[in-house]
Amino acid sequence: MNSADRNFFAYLDKMNIVTILLPHSYHHGLSSAFYMARDAVKTPLTIVEKIVIEEHFKYICQFEGEISFGNPYWIFDEHGGKTDLQIGAVIRTEEFDEKFYYEGNDLGVSFLEGQTCFKLWAPTATGVKLKLRPSTDGYSEIIKMRRENCGVWSVCLHRDLEFYQYSFLVLVNQEWREAVDPYVKAVTANGEQGVIVRLEKTAHPRHTKPSLENPVDAIIYETHIRDFTVHHHSGVKNKGLYLGAGEVDTKGPDGESTGLSYVKELGITHIEFLPFNDFAGVDELNPSKQYNWGYNPLHFNAPEGSYASDPSNPYSRIIELKTLIEQIHSMGLGVIMDVVYNHVYIREKSSFEKIVPGYYFRHNEIGLPSNGTGVGNDVASERRMVRKFIVDSVRYWLEEYNIDGFRFDLMGILDVTTMNEIRKTCDSLSKGTLIIGEGWNLNTPLPPAQKATIANQAKIPGIGQFNDKFRDTIKGSTFNLFDKGYALGNDHLVDAAMEVITGSIGFTKKSSRLFYNPHQSVNYVECHDNHTLWDKLKGCFSDADAEVHKKYHRLATGLVILSQGIPFLHSGQEFFRTKKGDGNSYRSPNPINQLDWERKRKYQDNVAYIKGLIKIRQEFSCFRLRTADEIRAHIQALSFPAPVLGCLYQLPKEEVMLVINPSSKTCTVTLPEGDWAILANHQFAGITAKEYIKGEGHLLEPISLNVLLKK
Repeated sequence: MNSADRNFFAYLDKMNIVTILLPHSYHHGLSSAFYMARDAVKTPLTIVEKIVIEEHFKYICQFEGEISFGNPYWIFDEHGGKTDLQIGAVIRTEEFDEKFYYEGNDLGVSFLEGQTCFKLWAPTATGVKLKLRPSTDGYSEIIKMRRENCGVWSVCLHRDLEFYQYSFLVLVNQEWREAVDPYVKAVTANGEQGVIVRLEKTAHPRHTKPSLENPVDAIIYETHIRDFTVHHHSGVKNKGLYLGAGEVDTKGPDGESTGLSYVKELGITHIEFLPFNDFAGVDELNPSKQYNWGYNPLHFNAPEGSYASDPSNPYSRIIELKTLIEQIHSMGLGVIMDVVYNHVYIREKSSFEKIVPGYYFRHNEIGLPSNGTGVGNDVASERRMVRKFIVDSVRYWLEEYNIDGFRFDLMGILDVTTMNEIRKTCDSLSKGTLIIGEGWNLNTPLPPAQKATIANQAKIPGIGQFNDKFRDTIKGSTFNLFDKGYALGNDHLVDAAMEVITGSIGFTKKSSRLFYNPHQSVNYVECHDNHTLWDKLKGCFSDADAEVHKKYHRLATGLVILSQGIPFLHSGQEFFRTKKGDGNSYRSPNPINQLDWERKRKYQDNVAYIKGLIKIRQEFSCFRLRTADEIRAHIQALSFPAPVLGCLYQLPKEEVMLVINPSSKTCTVTLPEGDWAILANHQFAGITAKEYIKGEGHLLEPISLNVLLKK
């Protein structure tokens, strides 16, 4: 029934409540009676309330008994008018969630004893059909599916359907929609159709995954698959592709390492890739013409095709991504996947909205889609089948692709129960799986107590949070290019700097505590978002020369590496990565986003320095303390004149000092008694001492970080 043919509208808003809208132009919007009909069975409706809204009368009506979902119903008024009963807000009720929750693990396509089986959760549909098409051009075949318990529709075919394209035709509210399977694992170019594949054909020999005793032992290096190798001097053959990111022993023109081998030499433990599930924004058949970070999710369980050597072959992207992951494992490194479960690219065009309209997304108090994400939709993770999809998807990537960790984009949109389910699932499958996320408090209709935000970190203790307090204290505000943090000479932030350097656990005063334990704090001053640190420094110190910029950069990056918590580096940060002032490069071209391997050669002294600091962190456990109690027991704040900061780390087998001078002036300080070996200063860093000093009258160079080891 087309909307133009309807005299009025009726919606099922609760399990036994129908809302009817009569326009004033239809019998003045008045009717004293309504009834509901299915086949020959008529059910009277009791008018509970009548409200005038704009050009309509709104009738809230109640009925006895239960609706039989999956069957069409009609609403009649006293004038003989008729309209179809549409699925309304009932899908956002607890009763609906309870009634239609499906526990099975076989949604999508599965293979059973010579059969190919299809299952789709579509509880509000009154009809579902499977659409099949051979991989070569041919006529589509339409096959009716049968409704089963919990709103699942299924069909099994005794045929070999490998390479067949498939989709679902779903009838909801008298309208047929075509949708790709939400659980699809392989797709055609640009994700237009699902494809049936045999995943056993994509199996890749697995290397032993790197062990991780505690999250604070990780050092994360964030990059983008295309950025990583596309530069003309990367020395990589398959530039911008999965295969290129996995190439080893690649060299730049100077004969020095690039790519994956370089990251290994740097001392990194985990590479975090920006999203590589199938996303919109890049034409997979002409990938060089467009660029995108990948935060436009289309299909959550299928790899992106623009990084594949043959996007038209559904096996190519799967095999090549698995090859990349295992190549990284062979180097002793882990892979963190950036996942974007908080929103979809376009809500109206998403499979979720086509199959169960209104269920998968949050709506505000007036029934419109909420927009805490800023992209027009917020995924309703608190609903049981939405939560199930997210947990199922994480499980799939963990089991099928051997992933080592997940970084949750805009995690504050998601709920704490879902995040804890994910933590539990990961622990059951692979100990040491890293889970980190952006716990920003965003304006979504979820109650504040349920949001997976930094404020609720006590409810999700096994998940790391990007520490924006660390970022803004050390570097300065991300959203004000000219704001300076402690490492850039702001002496008003001395106390705050001491707090974040010691893990944000309330070291100086408990009231300033962000986290209960250091593994919850992901420390960073730069990531793919916003300006790079180098570009910010050029704004903050526009009159200073490059040598001053380098000193500030080195200090800020050094504090990321040596602070309590999980250090997070943006790829190229160690050689002063620039995006030429672009503060939002999500679709900027390669020259802006690419990792410039020439800069690595140009600034090799800084690369060596950062490599040295990483060795120091890994060599001395005092920089990787496991608990807040250990931090309080083993770290002592030293009394130096501001803005100089000092920490003394006293462990049974090591006594180490960290001293920071962010000012532009030389400072003289008195160190604790004893002979001290200098491991790091303004010029060098490493685990082998370059010189030894006594405690009194030690000179601190301007803008310097100093690590000293007691003999």
